[in-house]
Amino acid sequence: MSTRIPFLKGHGTENDFVIVPDPENAIDLPPAAVAALCDRRAGIGGDGLLHVVRSAAHPEARHMAPEAEWFMDYRNGDGSIAEMCGNGVRVFARYLQRAGHVAEGDLAVATRGGAKAVHIAKDGDVTVGMGKALLPEGDVTVSVGERSWPARNVNMGNPHAVAFVDDLSHAGDLLSPPPFSPAAAYPDGVNVEFVVDRGHGHVALRVHERGAGETRSCGTGACAVAVAAARRDGADPTATGTPATYTVDVPGGTLVITERPDGEIEMTGPAVIVAEGEIDAEWLATATRA
Repeated sequence: MSTRIPFLKGHGTENDFVIVPDPENAIDLPPAAVAALCDRRAGIGGDGLLHVVRSAAHPEARHMAPEAEWFMDYRNGDGSIAEMCGNGVRVFARYLQRAGHVAEGDLAVATRGGAKAVHIAKDGDVTVGMGKALLPEGDVTVSVGERSWPARNVNMGNPHAVAFVDDLSHAGDLLSPPPFSPAAAYPDGVNVEFVVDRGHGHVALRVHERGAGETRSCGTGACAVAVAAARRDGADPTATGTPATYTVDVPGGTLVITERPDGEIEMTGPAVIVAEGEIDAEWLATATRA
């Protein structure tokens, strides 16, 4: 391994990521290495890591290579693997554009949640086709301290529990995962969104992301919230044939989510690359062993 490993830093509505370009999948990134890189005090810092690999070079993505040249090997900030990250896909696409791998317009990005359609607009915003939401049956409850709320179970390729509250402060500090029940609803943990109304078709959220704690934004969470809000408001585009669009304020900015009549969900928002540099491989090896 080279003594210097290139990296970039980017964010989508302040959901920030360490980006490690590795087209041939030659860099070993065990969970401890990812956690060290994402550490905000001793590392570069990030909510997660975007490992940029050609689909044909990664065993989990080879089957998607004919439709998506690039695979987003996404890791949470604690080093664990996640199925999808909506803000991450936008930043991933922005990196591909910056590196000259793609231009404005349409492309596909392979993820563990499937190949995602992406559009890079001239105004700089990036739209991601997030797939269809699944709405598992069964009642779910989430709690913070003495308060509890019913939550909508929404799966966007990763699991979400969406709770509508009177005030976002009721979510507490979100340092620890909010308790939920029944445990069987989310055997691998869950992303929990606390949501308030801001106006017609306009909501705001705070989120605890699995493996990361509270983040400034969560793309799949914003999609889950829009779907939950639409159903609460009596809107189901697959039944009415009319798209449902919600503006979703997150602590780091604003996303626009549209659920189409075919059930497909599109998310539009900014994606920014803020820095690039080199990781010292010796430091990384030492941090990984620590």
